[in-house]
Formats: sequence, C-alpha cells, structure tokens
Amino acid sequence: MTESSPAKPGPVFDWFLFLAVALVATAVVRALAFTPYEIAQGAAQKIYYIHVPAALSAYLALGIVAVMSVMFLWLHDPRADRLALAAAEVGLLFTTVVLVTGPLWAKPIWGTWWSWDMRLNLTMFLWFLTAAYLVLRGAVDDEAMRARFCAVLGILAALLIPFIHLSVYLFRTMHPEPIVLQPGPPKLPAEMLYTWILGVVAFAVLCVALIRARYRLEVNRDA
Repeated sequence: MTESSPAKPGPVFDWFLFLAVALVATAVVRALAFTPYEIAQGAAQKIYYIHVPAALSAYLALGIVAVMSVMFLWLHDPRADRLALAAAEVGLLFTTVVLVTGPLWAKPIWGTWWSWDMRLNLTMFLWFLTAAYLVLRGAVDDEAMRARFCAVLGILAALLIPFIHLSVYLFRTMHPEPIVLQPGPPKLPAEMLYTWILGVVAFAVLCVALIRARYRLEVNRDA
C-alpha cells in the first residue's frame, strides 16, 4: 500500500499583505509629515486620515460578511461561510480601530473621550453585533446550524451600516457631517484630499489582504 505524499505548504511570504502594509505605512507618513495642519483642530485632526479609512474598511469587511451570508443561505456553499467568518474577524479589527481613534480625536476637540453621540453609539452597537457573531461561532456545535445562525446575524449587523452613515443627518449630534462622502464636491483642500484618498485605498487594500490571509488559514484548518 502506497502512502499519499504530504501536502505542500503554502508560500510563507504573502506579497499582497506586504504591499498593503507598505501602503498603510506610506499613508501614515504622508498624513503625519507631509499634510498641513487643519487651522481649527491642529495636530489632532490628523487622526482623521486613520479614523475614516478604518471606518470605511470596517464597512467593506462587514459588507462582505453580509453578501457571503446571503450566498450561503442561498447556495449552502461552505466557502461562503468561511469567507464570511474571515471578513467578520477583520471587520471587528477595523471597528475596534474606529472606536479607539474616535475618542483620541474627540478628547482635544470636544473635551471628552465619549459623548454618547448617536454615531458613536451605533458604531459601538455594530462592534457588539460583530463580536456576538464571532462568539456564536464557538457556541453552536452543529456546523450547518451555526452557519445559518451566523449568516442571519451577519446580515442584520450590516444593515446597521447605512444608519451609522446617515445618523449625522437624522439625529442631533456632535459628530461632524461628512466632508468628502457627501453630495457635491469635497470640502477638503487638495493636499488633504489626496492624503485622505491614499488612506482609504491603503486601508481597503489592507482589509482585503487580511481577509484573504484569514480565509486561506480557515481553508487549511478545515483541510
């Protein structure tokens, strides 16, 4: 009887993840050293170039969770469930970055770490829903039932994202309205806008790279 040859290990070096980290480092250096200060907020405003790209990347990751959850409920494809899990973990990471950088920015501007602003409250609720999604993964033993329950929760969590974005228009809030993602031209000077765009692209690439790496890890674990 012949023995099957062992599976070849995957590549150790992930060039895509390396590219993503390099882009994020470039964006941070440009924001700190090559982007002018905002007149009213000073140096504290530079957190904007991390805070907002992290928020958009969190929305991207959790949007992937919702799409893959719908695909799983429709097709019952375990690959969709694996990808939803990978995206949920990355989404929780970026949502944590948002909740950390937000108070760091708010303290010197608003005079308080946390104001119970509606957008802050909804973002914190999104964090808890995403965390609950991951906790649910370890609470249900039956794989099919676990995947179905998590798919429903993932879709419900993503439905909160539009309300977070529109909360500054729907409620009385201290949080400023969008100055780029708004109707009409952006309200940022060109140098600041270029830094913002670089940050958004860099964090989005990092988000995709992390999801890709986490998905590959899940596939290898199942194998």
